[in-house]
Amino acid sequence: MKLTTLLVAASCFTAQAFSPQSSTKSPVNNAAINSPLRKQAPSTTSVLFRDPSLTRGGAVPGWAAYNEALDKNPITAKACTSFVGFFLGDLLAQLFITKGPLDVKRLIVLSVFGFIYHGPSGHFFYNWLDSKIPGTEAKSVFTKVFIDQVFWCPIFMTVFFSYLGLANGDGLAAIGNKIKADLFSAVQGSW
Repeated sequence: MKLTTLLVAASCFTAQAFSPQSSTKSPVNNAAINSPLRKQAPSTTSVLFRDPSLTRGGAVPGWAAYNEALDKNPITAKACTSFVGFFLGDLLAQLFITKGPLDVKRLIVLSVFGFIYHGPSGHFFYNWLDSKIPGTEAKSVFTKVFIDQVFWCPIFMTVFFSYLGLANGDGLAAIGNKIKADLFSAVQGSW
């Protein structure tokens, strides 16, 4: 019953965040929206995603509303996306990998991390990275992936381990020891 309640609540929250809303406001003028990368994305160029007359509601239901949310409230949209991603990722891991009883606290802790840190920090970091290294040619992509994996990943993993430690009530010394013991292997796992 608790799992059903969590799933329904998460679905309602996400649906509310991404539902299309009529507005008389002027269009959003944001560098991320007007980015050349966004203009080349399949979700922008493919008629399947943009023309509801070809497929009922587009190829992916809710895609237009999601893109509208990204345009109007990018941080909120990305925070909610990360919340859902962390929620589903941990739920599936618990159901199919650990196969034990559902650890609701763990599910909530990881989902909240996605919402409060992963989505917003990713928004700012990747927009900054795209502004410093524009383009999608091989050299630009390689450089971005290198910076992401060598610099951003260790920072992200340090924050992640710290958050988990604090959520579990660990002291700073225990969190520091966890980071020293597991950071490099966690970063390698990302590679």
